[in-house]
Amino acid sequence: MNKSASICIIGSELTKGIIGDKHSKMISQELSKLNINVNQISIINDDGSIEALIDAWLNFNDIIFVTGGLGPTSDDLTRSSISKVANVELVENKKAYDNLLKMVGERINGANYSQTLIPKGFNILENPFGTAVGFYGEIKKDNHSTLIYSMPGPPKELNPMFYNLVIPHLKNNIGFNDIESIEYSTFLICESKLEEACASLKFDDIKWGTRFQDNKISLFVSGKEKDEFISKLRDKVGSQLILEGNHDSLNIVIDNLKSNQYSISCAESCTGGLCSKLLTDFSGSSAFFEGSVVSYSNDVKNKILNVKKDTLEKFGAVSKETVLEMADNVRLLMNSDVAFSVSGIAGPLGGSVEKPVGTVWFGFSKKGEKSQAVCLKFTTTTRNGIRRRASVASFLLLSFYINGYTLLDIIDKWEYI
Repeated sequence: MNKSASICIIGSELTKGIIGDKHSKMISQELSKLNINVNQISIINDDGSIEALIDAWLNFNDIIFVTGGLGPTSDDLTRSSISKVANVELVENKKAYDNLLKMVGERINGANYSQTLIPKGFNILENPFGTAVGFYGEIKKDNHSTLIYSMPGPPKELNPMFYNLVIPHLKNNIGFNDIESIEYSTFLICESKLEEACASLKFDDIKWGTRFQDNKISLFVSGKEKDEFISKLRDKVGSQLILEGNHDSLNIVIDNLKSNQYSISCAESCTGGLCSKLLTDFSGSSAFFEGSVVSYSNDVKNKILNVKKDTLEKFGAVSKETVLEMADNVRLLMNSDVAFSVSGIAGPLGGSVEKPVGTVWFGFSKKGEKSQAVCLKFTTTTRNGIRRRASVASFLLLSFYINGYTLLDIIDKWEYI
């Protein structure tokens, strides 16, 4: 069974928005590689509230990570808060004292002295790049032990401590077999369904963990049978939705456009310009992006994109016939090499028995090639989720279309989306 963890980032500069948090992303990424699931991430002031937070977290975490609040000032309360939760006193650590004495000399006698104190029974994490040592230990509550790591906040101190000391100790503590963990990028599959699919494959040797991101979920797999595990998982959810390595659907389609020297245009309905926004977020997009039409209404589809009124009246805006005309006509309008279109029902209203919320049609057009259209039905129920997945699907499907694939064959096993 995978271990669970939570991360607490302390600092008033963070809670006031003066600086941004990068620690939790770095820590959670590395934990995912070790198949440790992150339950919660909290950013709080160093005002003592960490005490109640950690006490609550002990009920449902195997490991807790804390950064910040280990300095010499009166508002650096992390060490005292952890000692109170652990119900132990703060005691001087000789190694911490000797190291600090070398750094600050006689100035140790004063506020600096607090940095030599750690909760009784805990062990120090040496800090060659700063004055505050980190520490780790176990806290028992209701017959459950939780391992807690406390580390300084400055990146130049935290990063080497985390990578050089915490990660190796953590691997030994959780019995990690140190077989290489491989990262895979998975698309369109929600986290719960991905975990369901992984859990359905019975491999005793395999360890896996997931990390949710805006437009994909990273899957980390380790074990001697990982190749067979991934092969069976691809058979189950669709081989094109799982790529080895750290990939993004936007970069995939941009690489295809640039390598073929294709220009692109698009016609969007339910995505409301999201695809165009993502494409133009890319620096240098003017080299391949011609333009787009956000044809939200049928009137715009007809008057700007020249979708026939008969097509809209007979088949509706969300249909194969409409997206094919949208894609073909926006390509001609923009004089681009390739084009795609999107029209669907993002909800929460507007669905029907025939076309429920989450139904999205995609059209693809290319000079000298037969246009194609496919329909996907997303199981997510949120408007934002459907729009986001539709944009990811647009980029993935366009990449396959550019490379000559038959899209209906591609989506045949996309049952987990």
